[in-house]
Amino acid sequence: MKEFSKALLERAAECEKALAGTFARLEETAFYNTRKVMSVFADNQLSERHFNGTVGYGYNDDGRDLCDKLFAQSFGCEAGFARASIISGTHALAIGLQGLLRPGDVMVSVTGRPYDTLSGVIGLTPCAGSLAEFGVKYEQIDMIGEATLDLPAIKERLDKGNVKMIYAQRSKGYSARRTLTAAELTQLGELVKQYPGVFFVVDNCYGEFVEKEEPKADLLIGSLIKNPGGGMAESGGYLVGSAEAVELASYRLTVPGIGLEAGASLGTTKQLIKGLFYAPHTVLQAMKTAHFAAAMFESFGYHCNPSALEERSDIIQTVDCKTRELLLAFCGGIQAGSPVDSYVTPEGWAMPGYNDEVVMAAGAFVQGASIELSADAPIRPPYRVYMQGGLTYESGKYGILTALEKMGH
Repeated sequence: MKEFSKALLERAAECEKALAGTFARLEETAFYNTRKVMSVFADNQLSERHFNGTVGYGYNDDGRDLCDKLFAQSFGCEAGFARASIISGTHALAIGLQGLLRPGDVMVSVTGRPYDTLSGVIGLTPCAGSLAEFGVKYEQIDMIGEATLDLPAIKERLDKGNVKMIYAQRSKGYSARRTLTAAELTQLGELVKQYPGVFFVVDNCYGEFVEKEEPKADLLIGSLIKNPGGGMAESGGYLVGSAEAVELASYRLTVPGIGLEAGASLGTTKQLIKGLFYAPHTVLQAMKTAHFAAAMFESFGYHCNPSALEERSDIIQTVDCKTRELLLAFCGGIQAGSPVDSYVTPEGWAMPGYNDEVVMAAGAFVQGASIELSADAPIRPPYRVYMQGGLTYESGKYGILTALEKMGH
């Protein structure tokens, strides 16, 4: 059995003592969100028969249709869909953008440049089949000081007209900015509502069930191998929001004229519903892991964002590792502290969709699942690593201590 030094364990105990109040608050939020999900399940009379899969065209798939309702209502939305066939959050976002935007339309990103993997979808990086190739125009409004939405600039742009979509990314992605709260995004949505014909779309990845409420938008979009899949979904994405926006997006999920009426579930419905059931609890484990990581690394002099006691709106924790060597050691420790592939050493590589070499540590049961303890970083100064996940707090704690040990602490 692996042993840690007495000094490291004593420091961990001190950090957990300091985090007691924070952990209690997180547990209260998780119970609130569990009540919300359980009420939705009960109201819709979820039954064992809904777990039966379909093949072929998938007509009359009651389980698939109920799963869609469960996701939509758990997020407080009119409609939605969740599908295992959606390969990633980027894929889900592409479905939403392609569903709502037409040639000549203008999309305005109001949280700066979107996450790297969307560059090809939008056409910021030349790519066959991008929105730019189909005549969709992209504009960008940066946040004020990487902390606040520039509402006056957004209103000024909306007043000029010729805007079809206001797009916001809840989480920071590979940037130093602050993650937006659900309330801030809802406030932005209220502004957009004043302009008929303009859609408000939120990339909700990493933020689901972190707070008691979700943002209000025409579309909330995310991945099921992140928060809302609860560590149970083995693939998938979701889109929830207004009935109009969801219907338009559904024609890019399948084809115009069919939308959500077809599509075989192939036995995946149960894992998606089970994942939604687990999601509030699993997010709690990831949040406790993130707070603990910040407390431990701050105690050794590393800059962490958010700080240990700071309230959060997503599960991502950044640690500035100062040097390439310490960054690789951090990722090596997370990998060594994982249940799968703990014997391998992560190295940087030119990952498709990213502009810099990226190093990733992810000994996960589901490849790429960032609700499981994982860490990744573009290898560039200040050698900032983005850590997230933890199916259980205990295993998350184990991973953090292993990373610190690998870094020489």
